[in-house]
Amino acid sequence: PAPQPISPAYATQMQVMVNSLNDMPLASNRINGSKGIGVLLGNSMMFQRFPTHKNYSDPQLSNLYGMVLPLLKRGVPVEMVHMENTGYAETLKNIKTLIMSYSNMKPVSADVHQHIAEWVKSGGVLIYFGRDDDPFQQVREWWNTNGNSYKTPSTHLFELMGIKPEAGKEQYSYGNGKVYIVRKDPKELVLEEGQDNEFIELVKNAYEQDAKAGKFETKNYFYLERGPYDIAAVMDENSDTTSLKINGPVIDLFNPELPVLTEKVVRPGEEAYLYDLSRIKDKSQPKVLCAASRVYDEKLNNSNYSFNTKSPSGTWNVMRIILPAKPITVSVTNMDHKELTDIKTSWDPGTNTYLLQFTNDCNGINVELKW
Repeated sequence: PAPQPISPAYATQMQVMVNSLNDMPLASNRINGSKGIGVLLGNSMMFQRFPTHKNYSDPQLSNLYGMVLPLLKRGVPVEMVHMENTGYAETLKNIKTLIMSYSNMKPVSADVHQHIAEWVKSGGVLIYFGRDDDPFQQVREWWNTNGNSYKTPSTHLFELMGIKPEAGKEQYSYGNGKVYIVRKDPKELVLEEGQDNEFIELVKNAYEQDAKAGKFETKNYFYLERGPYDIAAVMDENSDTTSLKINGPVIDLFNPELPVLTEKVVRPGEEAYLYDLSRIKDKSQPKVLCAASRVYDEKLNNSNYSFNTKSPSGTWNVMRIILPAKPITVSVTNMDHKELTDIKTSWDPGTNTYLLQFTNDCNGINVELKW
């Protein structure tokens, strides 16, 4: 089929996204939920992406998602921990409970095990899931060559911690930490419904009792504030089917019309990206709050606010601007000083915001507002 141009509404929305992310400030606050639960990830996972290999199947990376999704769907902000980065102290510094499996990847070197063992010794809680019976356990690699003769890579990891796994025993100690060895592949938690409850109880106990990391909180949503921005997602596949309500006034940044809402309701399976007008520090200061274009050369003079704005030519610009009062005149001109004829405007008196729409020009459009 012939290539299709981007739809106008989607082009507007994408430009709103890009410019809002450019405006978003750094913040120390983090996503809500129980912090410090990680899942180990490695680059070698991409070599094991055979859906079925020598009668071993891992459909759609289920051995990864088996560890991640039961937590994610319960509102736990699970973190991805890259094994290639375990040599850096910061990688495991804030991880309290680490979940891992070699049913879906293999360790890049023995050093990875040294770092994980040191982390457990200093108080970390490791949960290892895996039957270790996939065909990639027997590939020629560091654990079974050059003097090493470990049947599986996990055997080397456990030996470093003085652990000899026993049938029927899950819990082991090493230094100040704990190790759980569960002889199930993570895919078994998600390929059949309702198989993840014991896993969640295990993670809860490891987090609260062993790691003493605080309360293990489950919920059906994630919420994060960054400056004036609200980012939220409500999970489906959760027994809690209630919607998340965010009080306004907020600008809905996922809507290319940039409407002001008195309340945003986020239902299960939905996400929200909002500009919270109540968190604007100085509402008397004119400012482009959000737009499908980049703003340059802002100038403020008594009751006059002007700027130049650029974005790809022919795309539709939607801007919401906060002003001290409703504008009396608005001038929108191109770089040849010609007034644009397709301008649309509206004023929201409840929030003192002005909605301005017109066709973008990559060379720039000059906007001047007087009130």
